[in-house]
Amino acid sequence: MKKNAIKQLELQIDELLHISRLMYEENILLKTRQIAWLTERAKLVKRTDLARSRIETMLARLKQLDNE
Repeated sequence: MKKNAIKQLELQIDELLHISRLMYEENILLKTRQIAWLTERAKLVKRTDLARSRIETMLARLKQLDNE
């Protein structure tokens, strides 16, 4: 009976170790994806700001031309 209980405990520990490893790998993958998304977001924010600035400059020029 003791051998069976010990064997069962060993199997449970092995399963927990396996699940822990899978979760660790998934966590690494998610962190990598998060970094990629944050990098992409930063690029898009920069492009949006640049476009906004150009549009504001064009609008200012158009208003200036309209006033002339």
